[in-house]
Amino acid sequence: MTRRVALSAVSLGLAVLIVVYLPRITQALTGNPVSWQEIGARFARLGTGMIVLMTAVWLVSLLAYTVVLTNSLPGLTTGRALALNAAGSAVSNLLPFGGAAGVALTFAMARSWGFRGRPIMVMTLVSGVWNTMFRFVLPAVGIIALLVAGQAPDPMVAKAGWVGAASILLLVAVVAAALYWDAAADRVGRALDAVARLARVRFRASAALDRLRADTASIVGTRWPGLSAGMVGFLGAQWLVMLCCLWAAGAYPGLAQSIAVFALSRVLTAVLITPSGAGVMEGGVILMLTALGVDPVAATVAALLFGFWTYTIEIPFGAVVLAGWTLGNRRQVRA
Repeated sequence: MTRRVALSAVSLGLAVLIVVYLPRITQALTGNPVSWQEIGARFARLGTGMIVLMTAVWLVSLLAYTVVLTNSLPGLTTGRALALNAAGSAVSNLLPFGGAAGVALTFAMARSWGFRGRPIMVMTLVSGVWNTMFRFVLPAVGIIALLVAGQAPDPMVAKAGWVGAASILLLVAVVAAALYWDAAADRVGRALDAVARLARVRFRASAALDRLRADTASIVGTRWPGLSAGMVGFLGAQWLVMLCCLWAAGAYPGLAQSIAVFALSRVLTAVLITPSGAGVMEGGVILMLTALGVDPVAATVAALLFGFWTYTIEIPFGAVVLAGWTLGNRRQVRA
């Protein structure tokens, strides 16, 4: 326990250091001088209307994700799904590998509302699988957007990009089919077992896939349209948040380019050397924006704004929700 707390403190401290020294990192990456004074001046130009718009779109993204949770756990209301998402995100954003702590909190909150352990476990599995599949799709979407915009430097790179994007989409389609159809699951399981034997790994992938399907079949078989719509709405709203940040910072690189930058930002949140990839995500966004010809100061402001709306703001918001749930539980116990 002490070791985990120490690692969490180190990881969070690293995220803070990366953000503090972000101007110097940007200068080292781009060769252009960037200072906090210039960044502060850009922030000071943000109008009230733009801040209100960002807030509204951010709230829409939170509401969109509740569709995923309410479809994963029948009987869960939108308000409670919002509370689960907010509190779980706050915990995950403070700890590296914070997903485990977020899951534990999800179980505690859902159990306090009368849900049993089995449906909560299924909700966790289904929402996790849908998150993973859609985050796999994002890089392919980003590659295709850049190719359509003509950003590939030569035909060979373009061809490799199309092959890579098609391969990612095919992989996701195979996984989705294995979750939905028995015949597809049987073929995929046998193929995975063959790969495991070649790699001399003592692991029956087909058995693990069967267990996953047994746990999630009741939800996936009937509610996959709602789950998918929720993820599309959530990611679409987050992309709109990024568009607002790009416009506000004067860093808009173009429609297709903004999609590619957004896809990269979501992939970098999986870099768990810091909680939710904080700091790393901003650095990657800055690097890609400057590569697309955006001014380094504007790129830094856009990255910091987007990091605020997709990471920082979730911590106090989730803390308020968690405090409300805790107080409500205490009142019930006293009653």
